[in-house]
Amino acid sequence: MSVLATKPTALTRERRRARLVAALCLAALAGFSVIALTTGEVSMSAGTALRAALGFGDPGEVYIVQEFRAPRLAAALVAGAGLATAGAVLQRLFRNPLASPDVMGITGGASLGAVLILAAGAGQRLLPLGALGGGLFAAAALALLGRWSGMVVTRLVLVGIAVQAGLAAAVNLIVVRFPQELAGSAMQWTAGSLYGRTWPEVTGAALAGLAVLVALFVQYRKLAVLDLGDESAGALGISVTTARLRLLVTAAALAALAAAIAGPIAFVALAVPHLIRMLAGRPTGTTLVATALAGATLLLGADLTAQHLLPVHGLAVGVVTATIGAPWLLILLLRDGGPASRRTV
Repeated sequence: MSVLATKPTALTRERRRARLVAALCLAALAGFSVIALTTGEVSMSAGTALRAALGFGDPGEVYIVQEFRAPRLAAALVAGAGLATAGAVLQRLFRNPLASPDVMGITGGASLGAVLILAAGAGQRLLPLGALGGGLFAAAALALLGRWSGMVVTRLVLVGIAVQAGLAAAVNLIVVRFPQELAGSAMQWTAGSLYGRTWPEVTGAALAGLAVLVALFVQYRKLAVLDLGDESAGALGISVTTARLRLLVTAAALAALAAAIAGPIAFVALAVPHLIRMLAGRPTGTTLVATALAGATLLLGADLTAQHLLPVHGLAVGVVTATIGAPWLLILLLRDGGPASRRTV
């Protein structure tokens, strides 16, 4: 009786922690947003920036906020939330802590699609569509390879790493053959950058991302059932293959939309879900919301760091996230390769 009584208490504590983490992320987002709108070559107060965002005040300040700072802020929020959510879904779907869009080839496919658009001379406006198509292509290739080989789902991450390596090689080959004036813009985009984002790009990605998030929450119950294992999910009436494929496409679409406006930013999708699990406990709908908020917070904070705290002018935000994420990946590998893992060999 006492054991049964402790379970609701533990679950309640985890839910409270998840709500607290989400609230802290919202507070951090509010603070970072104020800094993003007020800081730069033209500094302004929070009140002035807010009025300028609404179209009031000095025309020059209105132009700076509405055309430069606000779209970049919105792009960071949309891309960070999309990457972190996609990473959380993939890690649960593949039951592997290393599963993420940047490890498994999805952002590599987005890079290839975007670079092909640039190589064809189609212009920057079609670049998000190319990135989205490339990301979905990589997800489809991953799913087909896994299904064709009959590989265990937990080992599909290795296939994804191979797909990512091949796509990265293709991107480098295309960039090397670029005219010099296009190679610079391609390299900046493939490094992961929020520079020069426009409202049409951000609005389109945000609306599409909202639709994908709705589709994800509709499928969330199936994701929770898949956590029980394939046999248990099948016994409960879930078509495991179909559910897994739909969730893979949904997560890939989220990651590709994020890459479409920010480039293939590394490690946000890998690190944030782990942090949320450490802070908030077992995965629930609330922790998924907290993961999205934490991803937006991390990417916006990294972008502010790249813009204002580092001495290198014009540094891409992807360089900052990679610098943060590389030690985190090493910790994960060392932890998974520790004594407990050696005993299972």
